[in-house]
Amino acid sequence: MIKQIIKDIFIFKKAELATKDDLQTAIDLTDTLRANSEICVGMAANMIGVNKRIIAFWVGPIVMTMINPVIVKKSKENYEADEGCLSLPGTRKTTRYQEIEVEYYDMNFNKHRRSYSGFPAQIIQHEIDHCDGIVI
Repeated sequence: MIKQIIKDIFIFKKAELATKDDLQTAIDLTDTLRANSEICVGMAANMIGVNKRIIAFWVGPIVMTMINPVIVKKSKENYEADEGCLSLPGTRKTTRYQEIEVEYYDMNFNKHRRSYSGFPAQIIQHEIDHCDGIVI
């Protein structure tokens, strides 16, 4: 189900770990991201009013959903990015790592560990920041 984007103080809360009972939230987040595909490349569950550690983002034409994602490794190389967010007006500068390694669960609660680089890594870092209560 498509949800409304939250634009208040709620997005600054640190998210709680998700469980199998939160699968509908992951589905709603994915639906909401797809509905906003023209203006958004990634979202975290707190952006739809659910304080759970779930993110969804575009990787080419596919929406990737991660449950309880954690960055376990970062490259030494970083860069300054100019990012926007649906929950805030305008853009802001932030530092992102070129490559990251992430541990997460998929929609079937199978555990994965995968490396990302470039723009997908940037999106993941932005959304995991949301889960940690950090907004650009």
